Amino acid sequence: MSDYEHIRVEREPEAGTAWIVLDDPDRRNALNAHLVAELKSALRALDAEEGVRAIGLRGAGSDFCAGADLREVRATMDEGALASLEDADALGELFVLLRRLSRPVVAAVHGRALAGGCGLATACDLVVAAEDAEFGYPEVRLGFVPAMVMALLRRSLGEKRAFELAALGDRFGAPRARELGLVARLLPTEGFGEAARAYVAELASRSGSAMRLTKRLLYGLDGVGFEDAIRAGADVNALARLTDDCRAGVDRFLSR
Repeated sequence: MSDYEHIRVEREPEAGTAWIVLDDPDRRNALNAHLVAELKSALRALDAEEGVRAIGLRGAGSDFCAGADLREVRATMDEGALASLEDADALGELFVLLRRLSRPVVAAVHGRALAGGCGLATACDLVVAAEDAEFGYPEVRLGFVPAMVMALLRRSLGEKRAFELAALGDRFGAPRARELGLVARLLPTEGFGEAARAYVAELASRSGSAMRLTKRLLYGLDGVGFEDAIRAGADVNALARLTDDCRAGVDRFLSR
């Protein structure tokens, strides 16, 4: 995993965490095809590492991610519809992958997370943000659409709020993102990096099997009716009882 050009991977073995850093600060970590491919490769590799129980994602430099590389987008326009579809599918596959991973992925947003960069943060399981971070889906201002992230926004925020964010394309601060439910935790700008690492480490300290089952159940409930959702929960409840972590946890509680 040392051959990446557009990202870098930092492991913290004692905490059980690993960080993927978007590492193209001169372009504000814009999402080009190479970066997206490397990000998918790194996520798959870290998800298979036994010592990694939680993954953090952050940007190098002053911003998290300013969105798609518009020069690359413009080039695909001249190459035709199939080239554009292939490029869009690659980003869509990344959003799907983030939900399929067994490890939780936390986006740590500082500076700006805009357009596709905001979509990338939204696609992660959790988002923590510096108090002065800035978010937005401004694609409409370019005659574009935040198309793939719409599935996530609609599920997370409901139709009306999702439509307003996409239709107006306004930028908004981290407190507003927290109010909307896009951000799980606001952290002080001063010392943000350390606070974000501590948050991901806390997540990694929880039961790995419980975390995996929780994530699988949560995203597996999309489009499922109420009774089927309860049955799915019962199945996971029973499965959790068979894990070593659950057995040890119950024994610890009973031995108090």
